Amino acid sequence: MLTTKQRAYLKGLAMNLDPIYQIGKSSLTPEITKGIDEALKARELVKIAVLNNCLDDPKELGSMVAERTRSELVQVIGKKIVLYRESKEKKRIELPKEKNVR
Repeated sequence: MLTTKQRAYLKGLAMNLDPIYQIGKSSLTPEITKGIDEALKARELVKIAVLNNCLDDPKELGSMVAERTRSELVQVIGKKIVLYRESKEKKRIELPKEKNVR
């Protein structure tokens, strides 16, 4: 589970990313899910565009993709979805640590 600070950090990184997948009128297909899963394995942080011809709600799609790829939904802004999943082999993003509050 991401902390608020980690989520804010990932949102900052995602601002400069271009969407690498597009979800269109056929909605979320197994092929797209598999592709996003592979992208998360390689990159950890991915941005997905939901096209205008897709009738599904981007927030619902984001939750569904996150669940199917076992990743964290960082944010949904308009028709853009940002997902994060820590890589075991190719760790590229170092998340900020939460300070211990006593």
